[in-house]
Amino acid sequence: MNWKMFNTYKTDRFIGFESDYENSDVVLLGAPFDGTVSYRPGTRFAPMAVRTESYGLETYSPYLDLDLEDYKLSDIGDVEFPFGNKEATLSAIKSEISKVVADGKKPLMVGGEHLVTLPAVEALYEKYPDLHIIHFDAHTDLREDYMGEVLSHATVLRRAWDVVGDGRIYQFGIRSGMKEEFEWAKSHTYLEKFSTSTLASKLEELKDVPVYLTIDLDVLDPSVFPGTGTPEPGGIDMKEMLAALVSMKGINFVGADVVELSPHYDASGASTAVACKVVREVTLLLAE
Repeated sequence: MNWKMFNTYKTDRFIGFESDYENSDVVLLGAPFDGTVSYRPGTRFAPMAVRTESYGLETYSPYLDLDLEDYKLSDIGDVEFPFGNKEATLSAIKSEISKVVADGKKPLMVGGEHLVTLPAVEALYEKYPDLHIIHFDAHTDLREDYMGEVLSHATVLRRAWDVVGDGRIYQFGIRSGMKEEFEWAKSHTYLEKFSTSTLASKLEELKDVPVYLTIDLDVLDPSVFPGTGTPEPGGIDMKEMLAALVSMKGINFVGADVVELSPHYDASGASTAVACKVVREVTLLLAE
């Protein structure tokens, strides 16, 4: 335990995010929205829980051999938006991330449900028209609509495809979705079912392009990560997740998000601890 940090911690920021906005290189912002969840709500509480519980971590990652304390990191709090208005929420997120990007900084968003990824992709695509996406998830998220709604956490990667187009989305760990989604993916995205075993080979295709990383934490098996709204048995374990993150060191990440923690479904706090560690590693990938 880093006792110095523990004795002076502030639960309104993630551990190690001590720089002011103007001097920062990576900016963390929360997106506490769960207005389109299709099963169990609660992801709106994740940003607060992750900040508070991050003080159970060290700032140093032995996986990446990097330390949060060596970088300029700022936590600017949560995006403000009116609950119940999906369009206004997405607009507010895009506006905030566009500002971060325009200021020459890299955004790291903690959700919230997966739909919050869409405005981040839109904002970054405006600066990086050759943007590519790496996507970890249990679910395809490639539906054209969900119960008539085209904006949903079940359609978010299809909407991201509307932005970036064919050959730009790489999906890993996928094990749930409609047959039509898997068939559609064959012509439009790269999709690896069940694992991340082909990630290393695909990174060769991404070494010279800007990349957005989106991690839906339900890619992890519920035995590792039960605290989520749509648990899906058969997922990867934490060692595979960490190995995947380490393998991406050196990729030109221009932004990222970590989404779909619903902390109150895991009273042990283990799921939140998992989320915190993933956020730390993703922060270091962005900063490095």
